[in-house]
Amino acid sequence: MTLRRLLAVVSASVLLVACSTPATRVVLLPQADGRPSAVVVSANGGQETLARPYQRATAARGATGAPVVDEADPARLQAENRSLFDLVPPKPQRYTVYFDTGGTALAGESQTTLTEALAAATARSGGEIFVTGHTDTIGSAEQNDELSRRRAQQVSQMFADRGFPPSRIQAIGRGERDLAVSTPNETLESRNRRVTIEVR
Repeated sequence: MTLRRLLAVVSASVLLVACSTPATRVVLLPQADGRPSAVVVSANGGQETLARPYQRATAARGATGAPVVDEADPARLQAENRSLFDLVPPKPQRYTVYFDTGGTALAGESQTTLTEALAAATARSGGEIFVTGHTDTIGSAEQNDELSRRRAQQVSQMFADRGFPPSRIQAIGRGERDLAVSTPNETLESRNRRVTIEVR
């Protein structure tokens, strides 16, 4: 396998690495946020599941049966594939802005936070912004779904108004789901009236 045929699949945290013998190797990399991940590797009628970071599956060309699974040495893997690891994008950055009760007016220092998020997104080549609106538990679920969407859309528009490409912004509303602070229904809680911003 030549260097030109090597590929780092970052979204799945999988690395295809070169072999000195005619074979294909797949290495499961750790997720940037520490969450568990897994990948199924199929070859010549057999398959194996990699579910731990740095597990490696090797399928020799022409061999029959499932790939052979072992553990890759992290330091050696990175040293031998430095050019591929250099292609891995930086970890996502997360920001939170807050809102006044019942509306879409930003509260407190949120304008400063918005500016920081925009600077981070602009600094990344091909950076993207994922905006998620949230509410507290005041009002009905339907009202809060709509309000959270409006908050997310407003923040997205603020990024667009400041020159960030709208095609690289995604916005959704989660209403009163995913509360930052668990509260009973019909409870004012400023920390739940928020928009989370993830810069990738």
